[in-house]
This record gives sequence, structure tokens and C-alpha cells, in this order.
Amino acid sequence: MAELTLLERRRIEAGVLVPIIRAMQAEFGEQRVNAVVAATIRGIARSQGEAERERAQIATVEQLSARMTKGVLREGSLIVDVVGQSETRFGFNVTRCKFKEMYDEMGAGDLGFLLSCNRDFAMFEGLAPDMEFTRTQTRMEGADYCDFRYRVPGAE
Repeated sequence: MAELTLLERRRIEAGVLVPIIRAMQAEFGEQRVNAVVAATIRGIARSQGEAERERAQIATVEQLSARMTKGVLREGSLIVDVVGQSETRFGFNVTRCKFKEMYDEMGAGDLGFLLSCNRDFAMFEGLAPDMEFTRTQTRMEGADYCDFRYRVPGAE
């Protein structure tokens, strides 16, 4: 059986989570529920990053960029422009995000950041704790592009 793409996994998760989150928001309040969901998602993402680090042994920017270009970037869920790649840096801008499109189609555009983008920093902390990750904007939040930047601290 073929492995699901990340986009397919997020669609299945959202199909379950969105109705539960909506019901809990109605019962307990949006802010309170979103805070609990965000913290839970980040905890899961960090654990997934740690498990992936054990499996893939990501220790360099080159290994990280190879993992990403063979994974989520290759599957086409994110359309990107690579804006920098060296031994110490890897950066790309997401110009089309099919995750955003999916959440919008599901009527859950307001939950897209919470369920997907919210994972990125925690996942990366687990995956490559000796590297830095920055992102100042996302398509989910209305920006024209997401600016993903990875680097070795103190380099350049």
C-alpha cells in the first residue's frame, strides 16, 4: 500500500478534528479551546520531529534540505521558490500552499494555521535542535508567501 502524502494525512486529520474543535469552541470558547489544541499539536509535532531525527539522523543543513526536497516539497503540497542554499543555510518561500487551499475548501480556513503551520517550529526543534528555523509570515495568515529559513547558528 502506498504511503499517504502529508496533505492527505492532514485532510484525514482535519475531517475528524475540525468538527470536534468547532463543538468544543461552542461549548468552552474559541480562545480557550484553540490554546489547548495549539499546545497539543505542538507537543505531537515535537515528538514526531524527535522520532524523525532518530530515524533520519539530520545533523547538517544539507541533510535537512535533502529530506525536505525529497519529502513535502517533492509531493507538491507546497509550491516553493528556493531563495538560498549553502552548507550553512537553506531557505525557500512557499508561493502556493495546498494545505491552505484544503482548509479553505473545508470551511476551516481559520483553523489552518492552528492545525498545520503551528506544528512547524516544534517539529523542527525535535528534528534538528542544533539548527535555527525562522518564519515571519505564512499564506495561512494572509501573506503572499511563507518565508522558511534554516541555518546553522553562528555561521556567516
